[in-house]
Amino acid sequence: MNHSPDRYDILLRGGRVISPANSLDDRMDVAVRDGRVVAIQPRILDSSAREVVDVRGKLVVPGLIDTHAHVFRYVSGRFGLDPDMVGVRSGVTTVVDQGGPSCMTLPGFRHYIAEPADTRVLAFLSAYLVGGLEGHLYENLYSPDGVNIDATVAAVEGNRDLVRGIKAHAEIGGFARWGIRVIEMAAEIAHRVDLPLYVHFGQLWKLPEGGANGEDADTILERVIPLLQPGDVLAHPFTRHPGGFVDHDGNVHTVIRAALDRGLKVDVGHGSHFSYRIAAKAIAAGVIPHTLGADMHGYNTEVPPPAGTPAEHPDDENHPFKGQARFSLTQAMSSMLALGLDLPRVVAMATSNAAEMLGLSHELGVLEVGRTADITVLDDERGAFALQDNEGTIAEADRLLRPAFCLRGGIRHDADSPILPVAVPA
Repeated sequence: MNHSPDRYDILLRGGRVISPANSLDDRMDVAVRDGRVVAIQPRILDSSAREVVDVRGKLVVPGLIDTHAHVFRYVSGRFGLDPDMVGVRSGVTTVVDQGGPSCMTLPGFRHYIAEPADTRVLAFLSAYLVGGLEGHLYENLYSPDGVNIDATVAAVEGNRDLVRGIKAHAEIGGFARWGIRVIEMAAEIAHRVDLPLYVHFGQLWKLPEGGANGEDADTILERVIPLLQPGDVLAHPFTRHPGGFVDHDGNVHTVIRAALDRGLKVDVGHGSHFSYRIAAKAIAAGVIPHTLGADMHGYNTEVPPPAGTPAEHPDDENHPFKGQARFSLTQAMSSMLALGLDLPRVVAMATSNAAEMLGLSHELGVLEVGRTADITVLDDERGAFALQDNEGTIAEADRLLRPAFCLRGGIRHDADSPILPVAVPA
């Protein structure tokens, strides 16, 4: 047997390798050494590696990137999940916390969340001083008085390795209270630091007493889009809530096509907002998302409570997001396949397109010799499966993607997260 120190650490043998950014889609072997991809070939000798993993019949893709998660655990209340539970233990090598940390809490996020995690954890910094608390419960914290433009810009400038964008909300509950000012301030922050602004659409907060204060949810998109620049991100295109891409008459807003043509991007932001009914309308109108954020948070997953805490959250019966019990990024990918998008496009949404959104195409999103060995291995199950959205609509899917394991910097992590969905036959 060859005991040369030049042997590969891990050899992934015989999987279907899909890497859209470099047009790779074929049955290949992938070899890893010292945390990097060192060979991608049709056949590599088993004797050349210390460990051989047979992945025949599976998909081998660049490490999955979840562009919308909530992982500021213990700080953002029920929203905050353990980063490795939604990350490497769910087959996802990189997660982006959307608006959890703020300029005030970013040091804690770095020290207690990002640095200890096995998953690569990045953030879109909240435009609000309070960050991503359980904001649907404390809406008054998110007024213009809760935004400090200069402090947030300074926080970004001191943490560019971690902060990849800015997060804000454009929804009828906020507009009814404060109009468009918060979004104007968030856009100024993003443009000053030259990072994308990720804008939540679809109602989040309850309307104030007295109603919408003359605001119309169907006008929010057309008022916000002119504030945005190429690369900024419109989130929740398939939301079931008022103020999204589809108006109250069931029509896709005409401003969306022009926005995409001038370089704005769309992120699914799946989670509790997702509607197959709305998605079918938007896709039929040519709205194809660029990235696939799963919007993982504690209101759309059944998370085992930490030891010593009550099994039930006090708001369980009243929270506005009655989400499905278990969820994952790969389940969101399966949703896209069920809607008719082809597999290479869906893989690109969760890999190379996501890396582009983060300004990290030079590091992430591609399976290529010399790159960091962030790799996800997926089971591609065939059959008849039932996928349910949060309106109760059932979509029948003929394939289901489920994580087997991933390599994060060449280190293997099995997909053993307790929140991973189980297959439901149609």
